[in-house]
Amino acid sequence: MTENFDVIIIGGGAAGLMCAITAGQRGRRVLLIEHANRVGKKILMSGGGRCNFTNLGVTPGNYLSANPHFCKSALARYKPADFIAMVERHGIAYHEKELGQMFCDDSSKQIVSMLLDECAAANVRIETSCTITRVKSGDGGFRIETALGTFAAAALVVASGGLSIPSMGASGFGYELARQFGHHVLPTRAGLVPLTLSGKHHERLQDLSGVALTVESQCNGETFRAGLLITHRGVSGPAILQISSYWNPGDDLRLNLLPDGDALARLREQQAERPLAELKNVLADILPRRLALRFCEIWLTSKPMRQYRDNELQQIASQLENWPLVASGTEGYRTAEVTLGGVDTEELSSSSMQSRLVAGLYFIGEVVDVTGHLGGYNFQWAWASGHAAGSAI
Repeated sequence: MTENFDVIIIGGGAAGLMCAITAGQRGRRVLLIEHANRVGKKILMSGGGRCNFTNLGVTPGNYLSANPHFCKSALARYKPADFIAMVERHGIAYHEKELGQMFCDDSSKQIVSMLLDECAAANVRIETSCTITRVKSGDGGFRIETALGTFAAAALVVASGGLSIPSMGASGFGYELARQFGHHVLPTRAGLVPLTLSGKHHERLQDLSGVALTVESQCNGETFRAGLLITHRGVSGPAILQISSYWNPGDDLRLNLLPDGDALARLREQQAERPLAELKNVLADILPRRLALRFCEIWLTSKPMRQYRDNELQQIASQLENWPLVASGTEGYRTAEVTLGGVDTEELSSSSMQSRLVAGLYFIGEVVDVTGHLGGYNFQWAWASGHAAGSAI
């Protein structure tokens, strides 16, 4: 026996839940299918358990896509203020941490509970631990064969996410489904992910694991000022996660280790004030000491400041402000926060997220080739793309 709905949504993450709420509120009979044992697993783990649920500074420029214009329509019609209004209606306390990043005061569980309450109020049916065995189209709709039975609907929404964090249940199911229906899937790779070092580059830094500082990371014309953390395998921290989405193996990656001022002016000042102080001790006052000492062991020669000619100070300043970091790879999908690439936006409507190839088929969230920066941008894309599809179905 087949159960019939107006809309079937595959995937119970942020985008799928928002789509279900929006469609349900419009009177649609909605079934949401999630293969894991609960919905919203990535929501629960995000922001250190406090869910960085949006960002006040969202612009289309905060997203990577083969078509940078695609995200504009959805983002314009569902804004951070719209989601914050929902959070406030549910009495969830929140705060702005930094750079427009909005977090729950208490727990990300509150966001999931809010979304589930909204689904319940909109009469959305949710089935978890539900494995899909087959998806077919025909007779003006879609048939979904699952471990819990067969379901049918005129509209099918694919909100199954990307490949990042497979331990949370991530898989390539959405990409396979897209190809099944004739869609192109652009090459995928890990984004917002730590970088790894190898060989001498690894040897020089591995025992500095735990050293942290604020830097500017620079690659392929993009610059991010944020924290860097040296790890036992390479480098991490927001500055690295951000730039990783723009970096490919072999690309030139630079770090400004003194982003808060003019390095040369600082060195000249120290030379005048502390002529007898050695460079390693001067640098240890403005950089983490272990890193300063390592720099002087490998890349710089340490001697009393008065012994440096001005052109030598210029070279030292250039090293500190434009240090080449030779990464060998990334930590991969295991720790990546997002997946770059995905369903080609050229075959989707930017206003409704509906397929241009198959009527009634929609793709939303991370499965689409739209990837945000770190800091709540990917959640806002999930809310906005989910709302766009839910409003159109």
